[in-house]
Amino acid sequence: MKRKDNWKKAFAPASIGNLTVGFDIIGMAIEQPGDIVHACFNNQKCVRVLSISGDGGKLPLPAHENTAGVAVLKLLEKLNTEQGIDLKIEKKMPLGSGMGSSAASAVAAVVAANALFENPLPKSELIDCTLAAEATAVGTAHGDNVFPSLLGGIVLIHTYNPLRIIQLPVPENLQYVLVHPHLELLTAYARSVVPKQVDLATAIAQNAHTATFVHALHTQDYNLLQQSMFDTLAEPHRKQFIPGYELIQKAALAKGAINCGISGAGPSMYALGKPTTNMQKIGEAIQAVWQRKGIGSEMYLGKVNTQGAHLLD
Repeated sequence: MKRKDNWKKAFAPASIGNLTVGFDIIGMAIEQPGDIVHACFNNQKCVRVLSISGDGGKLPLPAHENTAGVAVLKLLEKLNTEQGIDLKIEKKMPLGSGMGSSAASAVAAVVAANALFENPLPKSELIDCTLAAEATAVGTAHGDNVFPSLLGGIVLIHTYNPLRIIQLPVPENLQYVLVHPHLELLTAYARSVVPKQVDLATAIAQNAHTATFVHALHTQDYNLLQQSMFDTLAEPHRKQFIPGYELIQKAALAKGAINCGISGAGPSMYALGKPTTNMQKIGEAIQAVWQRKGIGSEMYLGKVNTQGAHLLD
């Protein structure tokens, strides 16, 4: 295995986990924001996180406690090598935002580290590295953020054991807007309020919505997409953590959004739009609700990121 002693730099995009209708099984990569991780060989036979910027000093430096470090440790195990690697992490999104922040760091790190060895593993074989990292961050190995961040597009997780992932078609020019309020909501806490069991009627309704959503993507039927994007499993229990939740949904839909829901575990909110929809206006309407409550926010908008994680020059 040929070795190169120069820094490699990779970008991994943020993602919208659940995508409202697919709790823990569907996620979508977005154009912005995202994390950047630099990787270089060292002579210490260990993985070291040398620096983290943009986290306000909140993230751990020990590799076994950091999602980027855990992902790279798993990669080295797969490659059966004791080669050491140094990492430098640039956080470009807020923590506890519902945008897949921990996932993006893990994905960028493993893509950069794999490149140091001249890419012996395809992206499909990096998946379990990122899944191990996500388990470190939130206590459970769910992939609705790491998989779309790594692979791009809209991803459906069929099964975990064995792992089967399906990349769903992305309707042409499908747009998004994501607004992050200046609030932090830990994923582990947001998961704790979701009931472990639901009644049969709730399960049937959610199954119907999810199946219809997948069909709408395949047929590029925006009207059917709008009719299918409802969540009966998680959002009814998590909306209590989102100030102005109902007002935000009403404002976004009034401006022409296909839907409006919680991004991942929250507190960020997102909306999808048709090619002709003014997503800026939808984002401003969401921001206005929070502004009236004295809550600042950032807006991100664009199209679905179909490329996923990649190396930067």
